[in-house]
Amino acid sequence: MTAAGDSDRTQPTTTLFEAVGGEPTFRRLVDEFYAGVATDPLLRPMYPEEDLGPAADRLTLFLMQYWGGPNTYSAQRGHPRLRMRHAPFRVGPAERDAWLLHMRRAVDSLDLPSDVATTLWDYLERAAYFMVNVMEDPAVR
Repeated sequence: MTAAGDSDRTQPTTTLFEAVGGEPTFRRLVDEFYAGVATDPLLRPMYPEEDLGPAADRLTLFLMQYWGGPNTYSAQRGHPRLRMRHAPFRVGPAERDAWLLHMRRAVDSLDLPSDVATTLWDYLERAAYFMVNVMEDPAVR
């Protein structure tokens, strides 16, 4: 209940986690993404586990936490340290672009409101560029 004159107070904001529908939506996003990764000749070798399930679970937990959901990722794995965790893998422009291709398809498959999809995509695109750790093209040697 608000007192008279309090109507100009800011109402609680909805997190993106809540706006997209919570965990089920992030699970669908990641499942769709890894369906593409599973058959991608450039990306699949970057996942040493035979089953992509553990990687999918880690990404789901990370994205949920980042967007305002439960902090299960940090409780289980500590600080995300994204660049450090990806350092053992060659992530060049080709890998980044392949990752973005599969993630774009996954985001589009959710049929989110355009403002929410844009916010999510902008972050994913920035993150993909941030992960690049090799700049040269291996085909040009």
